[in-house]
Amino acid sequence: MTRQFLLVPALLVVASTAPAGTPAMAPAKAAFARFKSEFIEAYWKQNPESAVAVGYYKYADRLPVPDAAERRRSLGFGDLWLRKAKAFDEASLDVQDRVDLRLIRNELESERWAATVFRGHQWDPSSYNVAGTFGLLLGTEYAPLDARLRVVGKRLPRVPAYYAAAKAALKDPTLEHTQLAILQNKGALGVFGADFLKQVEGSTLTSAEKARLKADAARAQAAIQDYITHLEGLEMRLRASGWRSFRIGKKLFETSFEYSIQAGCTAEELHRRALAEKEKLHGRMAELALQLWPKYFGTEPAPADRLDLIGRMVERLSQTHVSAEGFVAEVKRQIPLLESWVREHDLVNQDPTRPLVVRETPEYMRGVAGASVSAPGPYDPKANTYYNVTPLEGTAAQKESYLREYNEYILQVLNIHEAIPGHYVQLLHANQSPSLVKAVFGNGAMVEGWAVYAERMMLESGYGGNTPEMWLMYSKWNLRVVCNAILDYGVHVEGMGEAQAMRLLTREAFQQDSEAREKWHRAQVTSVQLSSYFAGYSAIYDLRERLKAQQGRDFDLKRFHEQFLSYGSAPVKVIRELMLPKVN
Repeated sequence: MTRQFLLVPALLVVASTAPAGTPAMAPAKAAFARFKSEFIEAYWKQNPESAVAVGYYKYADRLPVPDAAERRRSLGFGDLWLRKAKAFDEASLDVQDRVDLRLIRNELESERWAATVFRGHQWDPSSYNVAGTFGLLLGTEYAPLDARLRVVGKRLPRVPAYYAAAKAALKDPTLEHTQLAILQNKGALGVFGADFLKQVEGSTLTSAEKARLKADAARAQAAIQDYITHLEGLEMRLRASGWRSFRIGKKLFETSFEYSIQAGCTAEELHRRALAEKEKLHGRMAELALQLWPKYFGTEPAPADRLDLIGRMVERLSQTHVSAEGFVAEVKRQIPLLESWVREHDLVNQDPTRPLVVRETPEYMRGVAGASVSAPGPYDPKANTYYNVTPLEGTAAQKESYLREYNEYILQVLNIHEAIPGHYVQLLHANQSPSLVKAVFGNGAMVEGWAVYAERMMLESGYGGNTPEMWLMYSKWNLRVVCNAILDYGVHVEGMGEAQAMRLLTREAFQQDSEAREKWHRAQVTSVQLSSYFAGYSAIYDLRERLKAQQGRDFDLKRFHEQFLSYGSAPVKVIRELMLPKVN
């Protein structure tokens, strides 16, 4: 999921000053407020790409060249601000500020680890792609077109140097990331294609400015094509002589899990919990399948094998789906229906002024997931939120396989997850968080976990009619979340191979072949991220059930949702600390 931000962060400007007539801040709180304000401004200056991703455009005209000198500057920046952060005594801060301090430290420490230990810049060619930020600048109306084109015009001349540095940095890349980089950078070429030239011609820039933009765009395209050609040659050499494994191993996996998930447990512990949850889901699904069997198979004897029984029933229900041509249109049709359900059942507040825009996934974003959300950040909360849906491609058989995976039941759950009340609603709430730190340094496990939690919460509210069909197919979807964590750990730590992965996904998770192969590919080009869904979901569900047990009849579901979402995209263990300060 990508994120976006605005021009002048007024929230930061006033962060260390109190309105007239209000009590002054305590010295420690005032000092920390100044620190946060200065840090975030310095962070965006050092990381202008990340700033644009959250809607902060002050430094948008800068395109850092990812060479050795830039990496040294980035490490120096992190070391400086870590020293400043460590000067604060947590005991002198209130709980909200203590959480912000931990998030800042975690961000800086994880970036240092990524640069000095993980070193993805050396072996992951797909980490180099200019399309995302250029696409946001050209497609987000944060300023008049002429102003945005002039910003783009300042960045464009640095694109050739950017890709030259990328080629120089690569050492011992993986084949899988090389192939992904080729695919996504081919998509990047389109960012400077016909639509861009139309924008230039449709502007009121001078003839000289237009000519310069076109010439620089042509040079940028040439640099991207040169990188693609370089990678294609590299791919041939790798195939001939062998290549680095994409598996990162237990030590790197556990450290990455600790920094990015912040779950309060180890990756190994989460893996064990996922294995146990898989067994529970199989038991519940077998009961539902047996209940439905006579309705769909009449007097035919039900299979004695539990997985065969579930698989037969899932396959039968999967046959009901939309056409390939109507897939994106069906997604668009369901969004207002989900909005109405959430509103009528008073589950969580929505913002009717911020509609969700369903679009085809831009080409430079394809190759990892079939659906995603691109959301604005707290600096630009009025910008569009996009629900990216990748059109179906491939043979008729491949399309049919995909449609059976995203059948009548599962497509609804997907839209709950990605849109309402999943990612779209959560990210709108995050932008309203009074803590900018919690909003901008969002935790992926919380974000994904909320979306998974939203699926179950919607069915618990009666969405789908409480039919055994809907619950069976939801359980299949939820089983995918569980198997994501099993696959992620199994592939990168235990050496799970393709055949074993495909058996897990198709035989035990009942996925269509096309979905399983896409997930196997995803496990190869990402690590830890697939674990975030189950980690976040299980933590949110555990927190809710703990509060329900404590509060009894006083528990209010919407109040829980609103309070939980008010803390931005902070890790669930942090939110738990804020909601249950007396619980260890």
